[in-house]
Amino acid sequence: MLRKWRLPAIAGVFVSLLVSAPAVAQDAQMPTVTVAKPVVRDVIDADEFIGRFEAVDEVSIRARVGGYLDQVFFTDGAMVKKGDKLFVIDQRPFRTALSQAEASLEAARSTLVFAETTFKRTESLAGTGTLSVSRLDDDRRALLSAQANVRGAEAAVERAKLDLDYTTITAPLSGRVDRRLISPGNLVQADQTVLTTIVSLDPIDFYFDVDERRLLSYARTARERGSALQEGAGSIPVLVTIADANEPPFEGKLDFAENRVDNETGTMRVRARFVNPKFVLQPGLFGRVEVEGSNTYRAVLVPDEAIAADQNERIVYVVGEDGSVATKPVRLGPRLHGYRVIRSGLTGDETVVVNGLMRVRPGVKVKPELVVLPPEAAQSAENAQ
Repeated sequence: MLRKWRLPAIAGVFVSLLVSAPAVAQDAQMPTVTVAKPVVRDVIDADEFIGRFEAVDEVSIRARVGGYLDQVFFTDGAMVKKGDKLFVIDQRPFRTALSQAEASLEAARSTLVFAETTFKRTESLAGTGTLSVSRLDDDRRALLSAQANVRGAEAAVERAKLDLDYTTITAPLSGRVDRRLISPGNLVQADQTVLTTIVSLDPIDFYFDVDERRLLSYARTARERGSALQEGAGSIPVLVTIADANEPPFEGKLDFAENRVDNETGTMRVRARFVNPKFVLQPGLFGRVEVEGSNTYRAVLVPDEAIAADQNERIVYVVGEDGSVATKPVRLGPRLHGYRVIRSGLTGDETVVVNGLMRVRPGVKVKPELVVLPPEAAQSAENAQ
């Protein structure tokens, strides 16, 4: 009896294996993808522009007097303070000129003393009738001339002293000095020869061009803050990122805009100012600025990696409850909080493929592995650009 029941039992197991084998094989062929629910949160749009940093103050150092350059007192590229000595022009000709002017002043003063004595004597004698009135007039004219000569000689001394002071060239502002453009021994032309340049670094300005549509939006925001865009821009906050991904975004504020829109480009140049105590930001650097461009609204956010292209439109892959994949066309917005804003196409309840897009296509079934996206994603160096 035992042998009669053993054969049907073995046959039953064999049939069961035959039935389950296709299901196992089909399950093994299903690709595994990472899926997640979109992030839904309140956001404020940030418009992005490319601009360049410029120094708040910049000066080209020129000599006010001509002569041969004698000494240089700074190291190329050093930080200097206002009033620091930079150059000295050969002072010997100017000291000689000052001595000559002082000698001329002494001569003019002695002439003035003689003229004053003569005039007093003539005035006394003319009062008694001993001398004529015409002689008194001549002596008065000589006195006035002597007084004028003294004033002219005093001015010449002051001018000579000023020229001598101008031979010592100091920094008119604090900042970073460029290399010396003239070596000692070279002839310096007054008001022409550029000796070096100095740029201020803290604070530093950032200039960028804004189109008319967003310009009007910023102007409205500035008015709501009680100011005009050209007069401080209502201190609208901005963020600037530079090419160095290791540097976090720098915080600044809009503080100026030009007084007209450019007729050719239809844009207006706007300025933001940043504190720069560590001198990380340098004049001439390019940067990407983000400016608040909307009021707070509820937005659907997905990673950029979840967005694919289908000809001329952008799509995302969504996974149904049965594991089947479908596509949804979407309209993209700006990048915020490490994600891409979806203007339209998603409600936020979908399950979106965020990793493994190359293994899916519409209609296939997948094995979804659900992950939870953080409210704010860490931006990689590639995404930050």
